[in-house]
Amino acid sequence: MPVVQVPTAYRGPTRGEAEILVSGSTVLACLEAVEEKYPGFLPQVIDADGAVQRFVKLFLNGEQLGDGALDAEVDEHDRVEVLAAIAGG
Repeated sequence: MPVVQVPTAYRGPTRGEAEILVSGSTVLACLEAVEEKYPGFLPQVIDADGAVQRFVKLFLNGEQLGDGALDAEVDEHDRVEVLAAIAGG
């Protein structure tokens, strides 16, 4: 089963869980599976228009995903990492 890695800043809905085993064949399906287990997670990552939030980066097995990130295919041994790009100044 793929694993979704959740950054500390987004672990409220996951009740502190950092790594969540999910079923899914795309990055989006994996993120939706996390939302199914932990309601409130997905809006932190995906905006109302279905796009990746501005300050979120997605990685698949350590490689940053660009355009089409949500449609990237995921295998049963893959790791999807959500990175919260926190801005400050």
